[in-house]
Amino acid sequence: MKHYPAEFKADVVALYRSRPGATIKSVASDLGVNTETLRNWIRAADGRRSGSHSASTTAATSGGDGVQAELAAARKRIRELEEERDILRKGARYFATETRW
Repeated sequence: MKHYPAEFKADVVALYRSRPGATIKSVASDLGVNTETLRNWIRAADGRRSGSHSASTTAATSGGDGVQAELAAARKRIRELEEERDILRKGARYFATETRW
């Protein structure tokens, strides 16, 4: 049984949530993680988020435009990183098939 760092788990859950049309199965297979493992991580993250929901809502309403601008910049950066990752994956697949001759 593999043990994953907490940061990795949080990143995978964030990746799943950032893809509106993605399924747990597709994200899990892309990253080489068991589907049920990812599902458990998402459930655990939902449990943590429900307790801190009121605090984050208060911070977002009091911060206003600064928080929204920071959130938009973070989402843009996430999209760029996902695009770079996808390009690298395609390249790796290409070279993996080239070496199987």
